Amino acid sequence: MNWPHTLFDFDGHKTSLSREVIGGLTTFTTMSYIVVVNPAILSAAGIPEGPSFVATALTAAFGCYFMALYANRPFAIAPYMGENAFIAFTVCKLLGFRWQTALAAIFIAGVLFVLMTLLHLRQWVVEGVPASLRYSFAVGIGLFLTFIGLNQSGLVILGVPGAPVRAGQLTGHPALVAMFGFVLLAGLIIRKVPGAILIGIVITAIVAFVTGVATPPHGVVSLPPSIAPILWQLDFRGALTWRAFPVVLTIFVMAFVDTMGTLIGLSARAGFLDEEGQLPQIERPMLVDAITTCIAPALGTTVSGAFVESATGIEAGGRTGLTVLVTGTCFLLTLFFSPLVAAIPAQAYGPALIIVGLFMLAPITRIDFGDFTESIPAFAVVSLMAFTFNIAIGICAGFVLYPICKLVAGKASHLKPGLWVLTALSLLFFVFYPYN
Repeated sequence: MNWPHTLFDFDGHKTSLSREVIGGLTTFTTMSYIVVVNPAILSAAGIPEGPSFVATALTAAFGCYFMALYANRPFAIAPYMGENAFIAFTVCKLLGFRWQTALAAIFIAGVLFVLMTLLHLRQWVVEGVPASLRYSFAVGIGLFLTFIGLNQSGLVILGVPGAPVRAGQLTGHPALVAMFGFVLLAGLIIRKVPGAILIGIVITAIVAFVTGVATPPHGVVSLPPSIAPILWQLDFRGALTWRAFPVVLTIFVMAFVDTMGTLIGLSARAGFLDEEGQLPQIERPMLVDAITTCIAPALGTTVSGAFVESATGIEAGGRTGLTVLVTGTCFLLTLFFSPLVAAIPAQAYGPALIIVGLFMLAPITRIDFGDFTESIPAFAVVSLMAFTFNIAIGICAGFVLYPICKLVAGKASHLKPGLWVLTALSLLFFVFYPYN
């Protein structure tokens, strides 16, 4: 494992110390909800919330530090939102697996990731991803973030059969605060105010506290609970069975495509991709992701990897590992200042996710819509990510449709070997995915 000789090259990345710090704080602010939401979701699987909070914060801090010092990229690491819900509600509640078995399945998937990365198989596979799909990942993630922001802000809520979503109570105080936050952010960004996203979140949070939409923090400092009840509680005996095979496979594919899509999507927005649409030294952030995916279940939480909310820090100017070094430090501090973090309302960070969704639409102009063999798979990626609320389903659909479209057009020579591996994994994903 070769560590970079020069860390945080501000000049080479056209950034500065202040931009990196603001970027790190911005990323943390928009994803800080994970330390509250993740334990709440995993409690449905039987994992105690207090220790789960500690595991979430420690996993995020470890991943961010490792990403900063080894990969030198502004990609923050934390437990994934989609996978934690899959583990809690599908694997444990629906299929009846113990949470200890589910965590062991995640650990096995993480070990496979590490081996594939060290053998350069993950990089070889990723290099087979066509450019149009790479850019569609960014667009799809953008719409995915937009929907999360709209929903968490209360501007869009669940509807009824035939009309799955509808407008929230737009004249209610929570929605009005969220709309204020969006307009404020828009104005700050139009005026090119440094740290616009972070400033907007802080001001909107204060407005939410003053208007009574959100409850101000009741305390400042608190000692973290013990992590002992969930530390290294892995049931390998239960995970290494034929009954658990679909679970391990689904976790493997979901984590594989989520991380790859997120890394490429964020890189496209940050301008890290080269002329061929490749991320130089992609094996570094991939190894960080793989090792963190092993650390996470050992600590007592679920699949972890690059977070799409890292886009907010990138938009704030973050370009090097210092950005997530700051983010990781903030996660460590949450262990002692959890009341402050938990007080940040959705009406404050939701508008930031909406704005970032707009920013991430930019790569759509690089997709060739005149070539239907390129645009149809890309469209499937974007639409299914947003409308199934599942990044993995969108990405897998693209991997299945792309070779089909090329074969129909008689352009099989355009397909790289690595893509066929992804197509096979995606087909397995759709076959074994528990849809109920």
